[in-house]
Order: sequence, then structure tokens, then C-alpha cells
Amino acid sequence: MYDVAIIGAGMAGAGLAAELAPHARVLLLEAEDAPGYHATGRSAAFWEECYGGPGVVPLTLASGGYLKDHGFLTPRGALYVGRAEDRAAMDAHVETFAGTGVTIERLSPSALAHKVPHIRPDWTEALHQPACADIDVAGLHQHYLALARRHGVNIICRARVSALARDGGAWSIRTEGGASWRAAICVNAAGAWADTVAQLAGVRPIGIDPLRRTVAVLRVEPQAPADLPLVLDINGGFYFKPDAGRLWLSPHDEVPSAPTDAAPEELDVAIAIDRFQQVTDWKIAAVERRWAGLRSFAPDRLPVYGFDADAEGFFWFAGQGGFGIQTAPAAARLGAQILLGNARDAMTAAIDAAAYTPSRFRDGTAARPV
Repeated sequence: MYDVAIIGAGMAGAGLAAELAPHARVLLLEAEDAPGYHATGRSAAFWEECYGGPGVVPLTLASGGYLKDHGFLTPRGALYVGRAEDRAAMDAHVETFAGTGVTIERLSPSALAHKVPHIRPDWTEALHQPACADIDVAGLHQHYLALARRHGVNIICRARVSALARDGGAWSIRTEGGASWRAAICVNAAGAWADTVAQLAGVRPIGIDPLRRTVAVLRVEPQAPADLPLVLDINGGFYFKPDAGRLWLSPHDEVPSAPTDAAPEELDVAIAIDRFQQVTDWKIAAVERRWAGLRSFAPDRLPVYGFDADAEGFFWFAGQGGFGIQTAPAAARLGAQILLGNARDAMTAAIDAAAYTPSRFRDGTAARPV
């Protein structure tokens, strides 16, 4: 018998388990052979203040200190780029994040060309975010798993949940292999499978949709400089960043998908390359690797943290899109505080937890997507 059973040992489940472990007996179940196989293991690995929109900024900023203090961030910087006709979009971006605490600086065309060699001359508009950094995703994930184990969390892999039932004031949990456990609280941290887990439990789904995101690893000539910033299209058509002498490139795609072991489509890779060649004159010597992952969004594109009002002891910790890695410390701390009924601390004090409650989808107060 456990106090809390968490379904899903990716970044979300691992972080929450680590935060809960000093206060509760925790079981962490993972369907795959090892934790972090899906979205966590396929992250583009950056911390960028605007990523996810204004509603996510409080979680991102609150996580920054923890990530820096534990050595998981390496300074990178980010540039939103566009052509002359994109000035209105640039202005709108600045206005959208005004007053959120995000640092945005306008750059001249010459400063842009200096920071991004080989950018084509018609790309003249740029917004600089100096605080952007690379994240050591694997290091952060292992940090949370180690903390969880140190405090007694029982982590079990190859444990795909097949049945969930509430009886006798607790959840009965059964896996495809026939193993079973009981827990007072069941946490749904199943990422792309969050609605599937809810249905197993007889809980009304929220509408968390998995969307496929593609990344290709390019070898370009001449080699991209190691200090190249993360470069993002202001219109959401691409982003690229350097890594170990190569460029990671994405077409910023959001292709609806069933929850699955996502694989890249050749068309999406081709679209990414075409967009990259429109913005730079780098020669692509080879596409060395490609992969795809699923980013899972609630209908309003904000995360979902909290107990389901219609299902006793069922706790949502899902819908964290592509920003789940960069917000992991604050999300895990906040989630544990909500679940345990504890007061906020210095990390979470400025976060409005009501914005992320699952009840917003039950009472019709969820906002439209940002």
C-alpha cells in the first residue's frame, strides 16, 4: 500500500516523485524499459523564457534558479528572427510578454548578421533573449530519479498500467504483466497517454492531444560556430541551434498523433531543410540523424496540475507541451505542494496555481489558447 502511485517516469513523474518522497511513500511506474524514453529523451534541450506563452512564463522563471544552481544550464542566448514584413509580428511578440519578467532586446540588422553568420540579407529583424540557455536534460532527469531513490521511491519499469479502479478508499492498479498495487492517490503523469490513463480509471478525459515535433541533425559547411544562439522564426516556421559541431533543426511542426513511439516523417525533414535554406546560405553536407517526439497539450495549452473534482484521489500532472523540461523544477515543487496541501515556498510563491487546475475544464473557465 502506497500513499501515492505516479504513472509515468519521464521528467514530470520523476520530478514529482522526488519532491513527494520525503513526505510520502511513493510508487513510480514506467511502461517502458527505462524512464524518459519518450518526450523527455527527445527534448530539444533549451530553456527559453517565452516558450509556451505568457501563461507558462511564471513556471519557467521560477525554475531558472534551481536549474542554474544545480549546474543544468549553459548560456546560449536566443534570437527571434524575421524579414521586414515581420515587424508587426515582432512588435506583437514584445507586447505579449511585456510585464512578465522576460528580457527581450531589439537587435540591428548588423548585430543580427554578426550573431548568425550566413543568415541571408533579407532577414533583418531580430529580438534577442540573452537569458536563453541549453539544458542538460539527461542530467536533470537522472538528478530527480536519484533523489527519488534516495528517499525510498519504488521505481518499477516495464509496468504498463492496464487497469485502474477506486475501491475501499484507494486505487487498485494493475499492469499488463499481472502485477498489482494499491495507493491512496493516483497521479497521472503519463504525458501523451494522459487521457488514456484517465479513461482506464473511469475519469473523464480533459482532451490532452499529442502533437509530433521533428528534429534533424545537420552537418553544415562551414561548421556552425559553437556560440551560435538558438534561432527561432518569429512566425513559428523553424528553429535551429548548434550542438557538438552540428546543427539541430526543427520545422516547428505540430502534427496530431495517437500516443505512440513517434518516428520522423521524411516530408517534415524536407520542409525543415527548405525553410533553413530560405533563412541561411549554409551548405548542408549531410543529414546525420533525425527523430520525433510527442508534445502533449491541454485545450488551452497550459499545464494541468491538481486533483480531479469528479474522481477521488485522482491527480493530474500532465499537458506540459514542449515546455515540461524547462519548467520541471517549479512544476514538481508546485505539484507536490498542491497534492500534500502544503504552503507555497520561495520558488512557487509567485505562481498562480489556479491557472493550472483541472477544474477549469469542468466548469468552463479554461481560457482560449495563447
